[in-house]
Amino acid sequence: MSLDELRQQNEVLDIFCNLVSIPSPSLKEEKVVDWILDFCKKNQIDGRKDNYGNVYINVPPLDLSKEYLMLSSHMDVVGDDSPVNIYLDGDFIKAEGRTLGADDKVGVACALKLAKDIKEGKVNAGGGLEITFTRDEESGMSGIEHVEFDKIQSKYVLVCDADKLGQLQISGASYTNAKITVRGLKGGHSGIDIGDKTRLNAAKMIAELLAEFPQGAYYTDETGVITSCNLGAIVAGGIQNSVASIVENGIKTNDYITEIMKKTSTNIINTLGMASYSIRSASVEKENELKNLMQSIVDKFNEKYKGLAEAKIEFEVHLLPFERAKDNRIEVVHTKACERAGIKNDISSFHAGAETHIYCHNKNAKGETFMPMLLGLADVYNMHSASEKVDYKTIIKGYEVIKNTFEEFNKI
Repeated sequence: MSLDELRQQNEVLDIFCNLVSIPSPSLKEEKVVDWILDFCKKNQIDGRKDNYGNVYINVPPLDLSKEYLMLSSHMDVVGDDSPVNIYLDGDFIKAEGRTLGADDKVGVACALKLAKDIKEGKVNAGGGLEITFTRDEESGMSGIEHVEFDKIQSKYVLVCDADKLGQLQISGASYTNAKITVRGLKGGHSGIDIGDKTRLNAAKMIAELLAEFPQGAYYTDETGVITSCNLGAIVAGGIQNSVASIVENGIKTNDYITEIMKKTSTNIINTLGMASYSIRSASVEKENELKNLMQSIVDKFNEKYKGLAEAKIEFEVHLLPFERAKDNRIEVVHTKACERAGIKNDISSFHAGAETHIYCHNKNAKGETFMPMLLGLADVYNMHSASEKVDYKTIIKGYEVIKNTFEEFNKI
């Protein structure tokens, strides 16, 4: 069967193919915004965009006693604004020589299809549906930062941006940088002063300090890795002249580490060493526990080498965590929805950031804190690459899951 035939037979596939055929790199989503608003107009769906270019859709409830549920997806894709020529390869939809944009136009397509089906009376759950489509998720998440949260009625938000059908990710990690500095208080010549035991080498000292820090998974539970610590870089020793030489001579290389090592100075007792770490955690408690441990290691170092060397650690928070909620309503609803669709769901934590992290730290029009979850509606492979592809059969099944989820949500 050809892709055109599939599109004629299945509306969600047709919507998806229309969307991915429109290039929409981050902050250049205007054409896909226009297509979405035109789709809403043709189908008598209430759709609008805000001053930043995010899109909002509202399908009012038939039963005013029922809660709204919100779906959220992003409209931008990794890639440029060159033409997108899609084709079918077996069970997979691909784009010729570039990213497809299934991330996250699967989510956009399924949300639009659900809004249309509710509007046409094909889904009679009684509750209302809100949809938010954001800009610039891939490059800076500026779209979600500009969302008009105080105009949204929903408390529960399904962020349809996971990459596997049946995924329900109920927590996500923060992102914090830790910066460590070690200073030797004297320094000196590596020959003349080497016998002076009060002249400690900062490069050696930072290696000793970092050997005490944890590395890798720090805390896990049944949903996966919750808290981790990763050494990003160490900079220490006599590299100043080497780096200056690279800059002054305009040296270009794919291996700057090797280039720097060619001209490092070994005739000094180093006085400065620095290191950077990433800390990720889906639990504030466990993140604080890890930070306290790292701080205690630094404190012990400073006690040991008082008057000879000193260390300092600083933490910079870049993304707050998306913590697991005590309310398991969506977990129950999603499990039933997947069972009805004939698949088993996978409830887990993800060790990275997403728009869920922004929603969970904001409040809706009623002053309620949002309760987001990250939802997978299709099997997407090789995301963000020219070999990206999506299994079209899972898109069809994914729409069934989101429709069932809406119906099950309205039964409670």
